[in-house]
Amino acid sequence: MTKKILVVDDEPITRKMVSSLLERKQFTVGIAENGKDCLEKLIEFKPDLVLLDVMMPEMDGYETCRAIRSNPDTASLPVIMLTALDTVEQKIKGFEVGADDYLPKPYNMDELLAHINVFLREDQPPEDINKEDIGSKTIAVFSLRGGSGVTSISVNLAAGLAELWNINVALVDMVPVAGQTALFLNQTLKASRSDLVKKEIEDIDDQTVKSVLLKHPNRIYTLASPSKPEEGGLITPEITQKVIEILQHTFPYVVIDLPHDLSDNTLNCLDNADIIVMVVQPEIASVRAVKMALDIFQALNYTNKQFFYVLNWTFPRMGLSLEDIERFTKHKIDQVIPYASDEFITGLNNGQPPVLTAPDKSIGQIFESMAMTLSSERQNNSSSPKPRSAWLRIQEQQQQKK
Repeated sequence: MTKKILVVDDEPITRKMVSSLLERKQFTVGIAENGKDCLEKLIEFKPDLVLLDVMMPEMDGYETCRAIRSNPDTASLPVIMLTALDTVEQKIKGFEVGADDYLPKPYNMDELLAHINVFLREDQPPEDINKEDIGSKTIAVFSLRGGSGVTSISVNLAAGLAELWNINVALVDMVPVAGQTALFLNQTLKASRSDLVKKEIEDIDDQTVKSVLLKHPNRIYTLASPSKPEEGGLITPEITQKVIEILQHTFPYVVIDLPHDLSDNTLNCLDNADIIVMVVQPEIASVRAVKMALDIFQALNYTNKQFFYVLNWTFPRMGLSLEDIERFTKHKIDQVIPYASDEFITGLNNGQPPVLTAPDKSIGQIFESMAMTLSSERQNNSSSPKPRSAWLRIQEQQQQKK
């Protein structure tokens, strides 16, 4: 079926150029001259996507986008905002009102089409699978010490798993409020865990959970943290337990970005994890926090868990030695992530994790390797008739080491 796009712009020449391009690409195009006209056209035209100019008289693009999101009939409609005001403030404002994407002018038509196709291409929805049959994993990334890079590691690990196996991966942000996983993936908070609070727990099923996941083009499905402080405390351990169970049944891999605490919700996720990725920084407070957490895990009898220890260099020098950290924690470090501030900051600002944008660079290769190591044994032992680029890169690295 032909996809329908509504072009909203007060400049006639822009409307004509964009419309002509889209029609040549076999899209059905609707036109709106301003925000008010857009809201009226949504009812009669029923588009699959809206291209929305920001700078319009009377009702600008931000106000229009906010109105689209406030209407239950159009709340999930993809909206790409187009603007000549390419500033950080404008971009943040666009995502705050619910835009799915933000494209600065001037743009070339190939770039515009690429952005459109991200939201209109036929997607492969997550399918219900049997966890035991596929040998899948639930991976919780954790540190009691803030600023250790738990979110960066969670996002890049989820993206690495999705790329490595060309498979859907669930990414769960368990930070009570204002978590950043969605921001790291350039995802607008159209939905979050707080939407599940509006349901009775017996009404939360797989379709309900899928409806609040934020879809990323690289097959990552994010369950975002609430944006409002008052909503964070409403999510009970009972809701968390049910949601995690649904995700485990639905997705081959579930990666959980945990807060720096041992609340009931955090412990619930740790109880359900197959692998706990312990993140430590090369400084004494972080090492002590890891030791405290491990003592607690021992008391909780987590003997059936696989632990994976990551040393994350979040500062450039003067840190504790690897030997001192291993001696104090009594555990071998499985992965060292070198200081890579530029790569992580650029990835955050652009909403593009390094494992996706720089797979040929050191930091990208580290996360690909981590994804392979933490994958299920069944997948690691299988051979794909069409191996992914990430898989081939890892095999080449392993051959070079030999």
